[in-house]
Amino acid sequence: MHRYQTVLLFGAPGAGKGTQGKILNQVPGFYHLSCGEVFRTMDVHSDLGRTFYEFSSRGELVPDEITVKMWSQNIHAQTILSLYKPNQDLLVLDGIPRNVHQAKLMEKHISVLLVVHLVCPDKEEMIKRLRRRALKENRADDAREDVIRKRWSIYEQETYPVLNYYKKGIIREVEAMGSPARVLQHVLEAVVPVQETHFNNPVTGEPVGSTEAPASARNGSASSQPPAPPKAPSKAPLKLQPKPKRPASAPRGK
Repeated sequence: MHRYQTVLLFGAPGAGKGTQGKILNQVPGFYHLSCGEVFRTMDVHSDLGRTFYEFSSRGELVPDEITVKMWSQNIHAQTILSLYKPNQDLLVLDGIPRNVHQAKLMEKHISVLLVVHLVCPDKEEMIKRLRRRALKENRADDAREDVIRKRWSIYEQETYPVLNYYKKGIIREVEAMGSPARVLQHVLEAVVPVQETHFNNPVTGEPVGSTEAPASARNGSASSQPPAPPKAPSKAPLKLQPKPKRPASAPRGK
């Protein structure tokens, strides 16, 4: 079964995963999908939608198998609509997998090339940031400190261990406390080499960094030295004519 080539945006609540994902989605060659978007666009009249609603209406977590199945159907629909082109786009996910069990279930769907870990060294500052953001967006319930700390606790217990599931060699840490532009700069430094390694240029369709060699190079006669400049046309040497002798003057009388 074909697996989607994927980068995971990983980090604590408020680290900016969604913000960075949305920006990357505007860059040709990247396609961002958040788990939250999958839930929000779910058809509640479908079998999966009704099952999802049953759990969410009771305030319960949706089982991992159902979550991954919902995600799988959603991403398949994106390919049918040609919104996501697996042969051209690097898939960028955030919000999934949320735990090690989901990571195992996702193995048959995605090939994780890179995990971008948005690091938040100051937990208290991040909690303040989450509270300010919730108030700004008129989400009073989400601005309560006890709600925010509970989200952090769930992250530390269930989601953070996902990092240990993946090989350390594909995990890249990015400081998440700077401005979105500064964080984006470092995210791009991490993801662009992956995109260029596995996909052609999304604009031209050509392999990244390849240029056609001149005919001499293709024939094996190329030289590493730059070509010599053309010589100026040679001039015929000038012949010096002997200086004519002055006629002798008659001697003057005394």
